[in-house]
Amino acid sequence: MKDLKFEQKRSLSRLEAADQLTALAAALREGGEAELELGPTTLSLRIPDDLRSEVEVEIGDGEIELEIEFKWPTAPIRTAPSRTVAGTEKAAGRKNAAAKPARSGTGTGRNKGTKRSATKTP
Repeated sequence: MKDLKFEQKRSLSRLEAADQLTALAAALREGGEAELELGPTTLSLRIPDDLRSEVEVEIGDGEIELEIEFKWPTAPIRTAPSRTVAGTEKAAGRKNAAAKPARSGTGTGRNKGTKRSATKTP
């Protein structure tokens, strides 16, 4: 059973159809709590940052049918809290310090097995 179903069928001019799509595009671009005017009716929706879409075109019986469908969950999606930048830098610094070999005092810093660059300097 659906919690709510809104369906509206009516004839529109090409410009009225474009206005409805423009209003829908503005609501999608804005996100959050959006109010979408559909003719004499106003529909209020919570639009998240991520959603799924489906576009379907059917041609038959002398008509073209174009369906554009967007889906998203009704409940907000919770994300895990992110680690702080400072904590990440400390952990990365310890890891990098342990992974780097100590520099020798020979001046070149190049081992016999080290590959040389293919570019030449003039």
